[in-house]
Amino acid sequence: MNDKYDLVILGSGAAAFAAALKASVLDVKVAMVERGTIGGTCVNVGCVPSKNLLHAGKILYECSKPDYDGIETCNPELEFKKIIDKKDELVLSLRKAKYMDVLDSMPNVTLFRGSATFVSKNEVQVDGKKLYGKKFIIATGSSTYIPSIQGIDEVDYLTNVEALSLKEKPDSMIVVGGGPLGLEFAQMYARFGTKVTLLQRSSRIAPKQEPEISEALKRYLEEEGIDIYTNVQVQSVRAKGESKIVRMQMDSQTKEIEGQQLLMATGRRPNTKDLHLENAGVKVRDDGAVVVNSEMRTSAPHIWAGGDVIGMPMLETIAAKEGAIAAENALKNAKKKIDFLSVPYAIFTSPEVASVGLTEEQMMQKMKVCSCRTLPMSDVPKAKTIHREKGLIKMAVHPKTGRILGVHILSELAADMIHEAVLAVKYKLTVDDIIDTVHVFPTMTEAIKLVATAFKKDVSKLSCCAE
Repeated sequence: MNDKYDLVILGSGAAAFAAALKASVLDVKVAMVERGTIGGTCVNVGCVPSKNLLHAGKILYECSKPDYDGIETCNPELEFKKIIDKKDELVLSLRKAKYMDVLDSMPNVTLFRGSATFVSKNEVQVDGKKLYGKKFIIATGSSTYIPSIQGIDEVDYLTNVEALSLKEKPDSMIVVGGGPLGLEFAQMYARFGTKVTLLQRSSRIAPKQEPEISEALKRYLEEEGIDIYTNVQVQSVRAKGESKIVRMQMDSQTKEIEGQQLLMATGRRPNTKDLHLENAGVKVRDDGAVVVNSEMRTSAPHIWAGGDVIGMPMLETIAAKEGAIAAENALKNAKKKIDFLSVPYAIFTSPEVASVGLTEEQMMQKMKVCSCRTLPMSDVPKAKTIHREKGLIKMAVHPKTGRILGVHILSELAADMIHEAVLAVKYKLTVDDIIDTVHVFPTMTEAIKLVATAFKKDVSKLSCCAE
């Protein structure tokens, strides 16, 4: 006799746990299946450990390069193994507190360890054991995508997983990929003292960001000693003793780069390859992503999906939102949807990048016109006061109504600042609504009020705290 469940959740990351938490308050029997480490990418090999190490690198960098006259530089010592060990302790602690303990608090949810494959429309096999489900949620996440490069299978390259757990700090590192992961790891290791070279396929790093942000961030990273090459086509990789050699073509020229370690930050692909979704009638795209409608429902009427497994945007927070909505729609027929326009995202470099809503390019595509203003952070009193003037803020609004449609920030604390902009986009606020709102002075977040004011006045000619 097969074990029968009202809901079977495949995966144990953000989307899966959000779904389980929604299901746990209902009178339903739930199975959760996980083939790897419980908790998924974010807590184990993503957001949590990477931001921990980024902050360690920031402390190290700022200690050696203080930007206040009268404060002498210091020569801090890096105990690389110790910070890796402390990072591991943090991961174990949060995995237990936020996943294992949470699972224990849900008595109607049973965890099964093993790889799940669909054997029929309503059955999955987990390492020889069959589970029957009335409904399913696929939340199996994603894995690093490694492009086909000559010689790549013959060298020991790193992904984010290995790069977070090196035993020794490398003297040099080549990072292939100039998206969020590549940029964060490049700066992290550069600040630890590794000589970093970053290779980017497109014409600019962070290509989904506003061009002004990409250009400024590239300049800041280069000022820290990171060599950045754009318009790069990686042709081959080979080993040379303890090092790796990357052969690349750039602007019709061929060049070779040597590094002790090679980090592949070339994107991610949904984990659907071994699920045999065809047995359940679930359609996938060419990249393996599960096809869902606006309610997270797949082509099979009894199966929903959420998180990285459905493709971009691959963010921990949106994964949780998608998982929760999938569960509510599956179990309560709630018919909920997600407003993707107001979903924020960030790159945790220093300075940080944070964005929400439409870019100038997207507005031009939609409306053939963009009403935009860009303000340098040097015009923000708090930024000038604390010597954090790097960066800019850009706001895009509807040309007729003044409704805020997008905000894009490169700044210290950008990932914290963005939330006022998220509310503005979500609740259809206008520049007048922001201008009319009193902000604390001096704060970095005042930048949002100032860039809104820039639609009405010349901010450089205003006094502090001016209406």
